[in-house]
Amino acid sequence: MSKAKGSLKRKLGILLVLLLALGFAVGYLAWDRLFRELPQPAFANADERFMYGSLGAEASAGIPYWIFVVLPRMFPEYLPGPGGYAALGIPWEAGRDLPVGFAKKRIGFERVSSNCALCHTTSYRTVDNEVPRLQVAGPGNGSDLQALLRFLTTVAADPRFNADNLLREIGGLTKLDWIDQLLYRFRIIPALKQRLLESRQQLAWIDHPKRPPWGRGRVDAMNLTKYLLLQLQQDDSFGPSDMPAIWNLKKYRQGTVLGWDGATWDARSALIDSALGLGSESGGDFREHLDWLLDYLQNYPPPKYPYPVDAALVGQGRALFEAHCAGCHASQRTGTRVPMAEIGSDPNRLESWNKEAAIVANRTVRELGVERMGMVEESLEGYHIPFLDGLWLRAPYLHNGAVPSLSDLLQPVERRPSVFYRGYDLYDPVRVGFVSQGEAAARVGTRIDVTERGNGNGGHLFGTELREEEKRALVEYLKTL
Repeated sequence: MSKAKGSLKRKLGILLVLLLALGFAVGYLAWDRLFRELPQPAFANADERFMYGSLGAEASAGIPYWIFVVLPRMFPEYLPGPGGYAALGIPWEAGRDLPVGFAKKRIGFERVSSNCALCHTTSYRTVDNEVPRLQVAGPGNGSDLQALLRFLTTVAADPRFNADNLLREIGGLTKLDWIDQLLYRFRIIPALKQRLLESRQQLAWIDHPKRPPWGRGRVDAMNLTKYLLLQLQQDDSFGPSDMPAIWNLKKYRQGTVLGWDGATWDARSALIDSALGLGSESGGDFREHLDWLLDYLQNYPPPKYPYPVDAALVGQGRALFEAHCAGCHASQRTGTRVPMAEIGSDPNRLESWNKEAAIVANRTVRELGVERMGMVEESLEGYHIPFLDGLWLRAPYLHNGAVPSLSDLLQPVERRPSVFYRGYDLYDPVRVGFVSQGEAAARVGTRIDVTERGNGNGGHLFGTELREEEKRALVEYLKTL
């Protein structure tokens, strides 16, 4: 080999090494800034993990943290009121950088995703001027999930949602290096915009002009499942229902069912389906997340009533409960379905799910490689009889939250409120529910008109025939459950 050829070969070899090194560096940099996953910092306690812990949804459904932060600043007109995300009724602890129900995790860059606490953390005040108390695993009584979905998808359609404006707003809060700026401009922001616009098309039905709003503390859960997760053809059903309490899940024994219509066989299946609905990926740490969550919620006790009770009245109420309520709510019937002919409440929630949808749901989850008992593959002809632990904090009542207090529930239908406001967090210990009338309730809450579709307050006439003094005694006992 001539000296010239040897020199050329060496130069080519050096060039190849340099190109390989450059390719490795670029690949490592792309992996580090876009895909490298870091665990969340350790949580101080289990409640904190429930409120802010990741369920593995960041990669598929996460929003870049800094974009999540600046969106309310850029688009306040798309929120229902002032205060950023707080206008959506989502609880927010002092000193936290995110509302309850949102997890922050780095996968290349910091991303935000939702978790179970978004729909299952109750905010309440026992007096008007106190800091709200948060009860994990309770109904998300103030959270306006419909408004949140509307906000995130509407901003993406605004012409101002572009790299120039977003990066300018982010730059006022933090300094992104030039690499992150390039990634945000040419990859992260365009990809997020496309995903949100696709969701906007999929969610167009939530603002159907002939359907009232879900309102704070309610969600049309089964239609979200049908149209987003299962990609089923849209129909005319409309079934807003309360976000339920999920504490003390160990009470669900074999033979009971979960969900307002008893559509799910067991607690593990319900948690799996909820996590998948939030965008959690079935691989990775999915099983570990679910195992921890199930153990936590199975053993989480219901909250104690925070006010004094009349012991003598409680004793009278206990006897009335045994005579009039225990046959459904403290017996082998508890956790099973009661036929519609017997309960007589609004049918819309029941009509939003069916056997065919359950079959598709079970097949879809199996194809993801997830094992669970799953959805009940049969026609559902009634509503689930709930356990009553922590009943005092589950207001409003009935599956659709159309009755504001326990006192109202024990009245004949014609004497129950026909219009009230839900979502205000000041508690009313006299009527046993949240304050639902007046200027403050109207300013904060969602107006519920029971004549509108899905809002019917009929049915559950049990106890309505009692004398008023008996009703007071029964309500006093129900406070203690």
